[in-house]
Amino acid sequence: MSAWLLSLEGTPAGHQLAMALALLAAVLHAVFGALQKGRHDPWLTRGAIDISYGLIAAPLALFVVPWPAPNMWPIFAGAFVIHTAYKLLQAMAYSRGAYTVVYPVVRGTGPLFTVIGAWLLFGEVFTPVQWLGVAVLLAGIFGLAVYNLIHITLERETLNMALALAVFTGLFVALYTTYDAYGIRATPDPFTFLMWFFMIDGVAMPILAALRWRSMAPPVRPPLAPLMARGAIGAVVAFFSFGAVMMATRLDKVGEAAVLRETSTVFAALIGWLVLRETVGPRRIALMSLIALGAIIVEMGG
Repeated sequence: MSAWLLSLEGTPAGHQLAMALALLAAVLHAVFGALQKGRHDPWLTRGAIDISYGLIAAPLALFVVPWPAPNMWPIFAGAFVIHTAYKLLQAMAYSRGAYTVVYPVVRGTGPLFTVIGAWLLFGEVFTPVQWLGVAVLLAGIFGLAVYNLIHITLERETLNMALALAVFTGLFVALYTTYDAYGIRATPDPFTFLMWFFMIDGVAMPILAALRWRSMAPPVRPPLAPLMARGAIGAVVAFFSFGAVMMATRLDKVGEAAVLRETSTVFAALIGWLVLRETVGPRRIALMSLIALGAIIVEMGG
């Protein structure tokens, strides 16, 4: 499997597979965000997800994939710090603001800085047409956030703080996207990076979630069984969501994969409407169409 994937690097087939993986990551990342914002406290949900995917990845990392070379340990340490900071910021934002306001700001801040980071780190260059696509996509994403901000009625008193946290979270999205791309390219076998990343990344949040769960009074404290069931589902989603976009950045351009992944905002709005019962009207549909159009322009302009 690894040899076949590596043979596709830099080829037209690799480009097509990378774009398909980025779109898969977009759909699954919207599902992942809804899981964290949904029924349970986002801190607890994230802890349940992380311990689940850490336990799933551990036997694969230790006994199946090749072990990392010595140069990978500092890279894993950096990834652990960046992803932990991202998850802390994301949980704080979700606990203070409505999903359909916070999520577009997080995802809209990410791609612009990811494209810049890919240029600085990997020498990737976007064409003028692709930059137009980025502008269209960002207009749709931030337009959606502004529209939601105007019309939202829930959690208004904490919304300004939620938006500030969402911007900082988006910066860490850009940081982890470019850093993970560097990490997965630094190891001969991409599955080594993926499995060891998930095992190491599953350490911090479960500890914080356990402390938070223990501090809750019994009427508020959720039972563990449904919480862990949600965590197990989220772990599977995370494997395919984060794994897909990491693999896409190994096969092809980091910037293009990052931009296509941000069509997750469209899927997030649909989930917010269908699952979380948040309203969707013609203006929001138009803004979501802008997001999709921007992604298409980026892809066609390459």
